[in-house]
Amino acid sequence: MRTENDKAPALTPQEFAHLGDGAVAYVKAINSEDVSRLFPQAPPLRPGVKLFALLGADGSPIMLTDSKDAAIANAWEHELETVSLH
Repeated sequence: MRTENDKAPALTPQEFAHLGDGAVAYVKAINSEDVSRLFPQAPPLRPGVKLFALLGADGSPIMLTDSKDAAIANAWEHELETVSLH
């Protein structure tokens, strides 16, 4: 049993980077001006469009959509747990 003096084992940067891989994703609201940074293969978009990116736990892009609900549905379809970031 752990006591309050016990410290949790620290994760290495590599372990931390892979935490949640293939199991956790998050939805991030982005502007069309930021799309090329996350999705370099995406065609040019008109400025000022609000979009939603579904990103893996490590920040890797999974999908881009104009609907938060569609991003969440895609996560569920691929059995990914969505988490909120604050």
